[in-house]
Amino acid sequence: MLTDPISDLLVRLRNGSQRRHDTVSVPASKLKRAILELLKQEGYVHDIAETVQDGHPVFTVQMRYVNEGQPMITGLQRISKPGRRVYVGSKDIAKVRNGIGMAILSTSKGIMTDQESRKNGLGGEVLCSVW
Repeated sequence: MLTDPISDLLVRLRNGSQRRHDTVSVPASKLKRAILELLKQEGYVHDIAETVQDGHPVFTVQMRYVNEGQPMITGLQRISKPGRRVYVGSKDIAKVRNGIGMAILSTSKGIMTDQESRKNGLGGEVLCSVW
């Protein structure tokens, strides 16, 4: 049993991109699906497929590389942790790497990027940042 499944997802993605793996397997959940869909929408991963391994649902994430095998994901950081939750208002959402990266927030309207959250005037829990 994992105490922080989002950190597990981020570590698997970070390790897979550093080792230049084509695909990474991640245990499935609705929250992880929403985070992975945002990463796909923003172009950080190529594709997501749901399969079953040993009777458990698993996401197979196809990693994305550019310019001679450089990983699209160069950094991931977990912001809000189980021991310390971080909440921000819509006007207090900080830009990640001066707008190059993105933050993923959990809002009352669902999981969204920092740009969508600012546009909709919604604050929430800052889950992680990706660049």
